[in-house]
Amino acid sequence: MRRLQVGAALLAIVVAAFLGLSSCANSLIYHPNTEVVAPNFPRTEAVRIATEDGESLVAWYRAPEEGQPIFLFFDGNSGRPQIWGGRWRRIAESGAGFLAVYYRGYSGSTGRPSERGLHIDGRAGYDWLTAHGYAAGDIIIHGFSLGSGVATRLAAERPARALILEAPFTGVDDVAAAQFSPLARFVVSDSFPSRDYIRDVHMPVLIVHGDRDKVVPFEQGEHLFELANEPKQFVRMPGSDHATLVRDGMYPYIEAFLAQHPAE
Repeated sequence: MRRLQVGAALLAIVVAAFLGLSSCANSLIYHPNTEVVAPNFPRTEAVRIATEDGESLVAWYRAPEEGQPIFLFFDGNSGRPQIWGGRWRRIAESGAGFLAVYYRGYSGSTGRPSERGLHIDGRAGYDWLTAHGYAAGDIIIHGFSLGSGVATRLAAERPARALILEAPFTGVDDVAAAQFSPLARFVVSDSFPSRDYIRDVHMPVLIVHGDRDKVVPFEQGEHLFELANEPKQFVRMPGSDHATLVRDGMYPYIEAFLAQHPAE
């Protein structure tokens, strides 16, 4: 009996340690900036989007020109809309619009981030667009970094004109394993496994990745591309790091890809 008690105590300690490490690992995934900033880009407004579980999200919205698509954009783990002036300008120059959804806990959105919560936030952004008259063929789902995990699952669940993945991973657990140790994957519960969802995406897929990415290994973008269904295209950006793809000329590739895959 004494041995059983000792064994149970040791097991409880191991489980507690694992849960503690898992909680710590997940806290490293999200870096929310809570500052609320009014839109500083022309013809752009901040809107509020209600989620199915009662949260209220901040999103920056700019309507497209007539006949042009709208980008449903999901940012990275420390994203904030005021830093992406160059991105918004390149979208606007093409005549397209954007709805940039900021996750729970970010930029004035209520709640706390989690994998389940971010997927709810993604669906809320999509549903807001459809409620405001946008058809699936008008919507381009675009995810950057952590947002690629949100975008990939959303594209597996909802129809759209195209899926754009910018510096994507196969899973957060795969990034942790590559950056730290293979053991790290076992303490990451919020894994955003795009590798599992990409097979269920049935729309044109464009993946853009810098081959000098110091955050998400370039090889993960390549592997995600291998798993994706046709039609698809992979753009290797020579010398680009994780967050320099907009600056380094990504949007002309996006525009050319969309021209090859018009709305049906």
